[in-house]
Amino acid sequence: MATSFEKFQKRRLISSYFSVVISISLVLFLLGLLGLLVLNSKRVADHFKEQVPIVIFLKDSAKEVEVDQLQRSLELADYTRSAKFVSKEEAAEEHMAEIGENYVEYLGENPLQDNIDVRLRADYVTPEKVEEIITEIKSKTFVEDVGYDKPLIEQLTENVKRISFWVLVITAIFLVVAILLINSSIRLSVYAKRFTIKTMQMVGATKSFIRRPFIWKSIRLGMIASILAMIGMAFILYYLNNTFPELGLTEDRIWIIGLFVFIFLMGFIISWLSTFFATQRFLNLRTDELYY
Repeated sequence: MATSFEKFQKRRLISSYFSVVISISLVLFLLGLLGLLVLNSKRVADHFKEQVPIVIFLKDSAKEVEVDQLQRSLELADYTRSAKFVSKEEAAEEHMAEIGENYVEYLGENPLQDNIDVRLRADYVTPEKVEEIITEIKSKTFVEDVGYDKPLIEQLTENVKRISFWVLVITAIFLVVAILLINSSIRLSVYAKRFTIKTMQMVGATKSFIRRPFIWKSIRLGMIASILAMIGMAFILYYLNNTFPELGLTEDRIWIIGLFVFIFLMGFIISWLSTFFATQRFLNLRTDELYY
């Protein structure tokens, strides 16, 4: 009978530890995913910003040497990510391929112009900076016009600010929720052993002696949960990086390693503090208060 009871207690203890590990690892995993979102939100936003084209239309009278000088100066400029010259013949071929109709043959001439397709670096894709760049380019006498999607840039700039703000707010809220959830899981685990804690105290064990095994056990469980959470994060990051390689999600390796270290420390520190205060609470209770 005693053996059967001991087996039951052991299974219940293992089940309790398993529940704590799973709950902590899930919370840390979600917190890690949110951290990855925070780290890469700017990179994703920058990727979309750098896809906005600025097209410099050149006059038919523009000399080849002038066009080459403009292209080279644009390529060397701090604000330029890429600058590609597109002849009107190439532009016509691309356009006809898109619409599936040879309008040059129908019109008898090519109405398009030679142009330089410019992509700016993300930090310069704001309405104010783009206007400054365009004003400078338009000062060239051989430049006919400069075209770009102004409403799109304004909308991108506004949306990036709004999304960045709310991502930070949600991250802060979720960090607090994560701490509370992990603390709750550990408190429940300690609560199940409150009578054992009080019995050890009644036979003369010191508070530090009683706390020590509970704290070490919780730290080990927290570390296991952190490792499981980091494995899940690594898998998600690997999948996203292979699916969207153009975003370069793993380029900021120092920040990513820092996030993984942060998740590991969160599991370690919260487990330690939660167990310390939970055991301290039951140590300070009277025996009759343990039943409430």
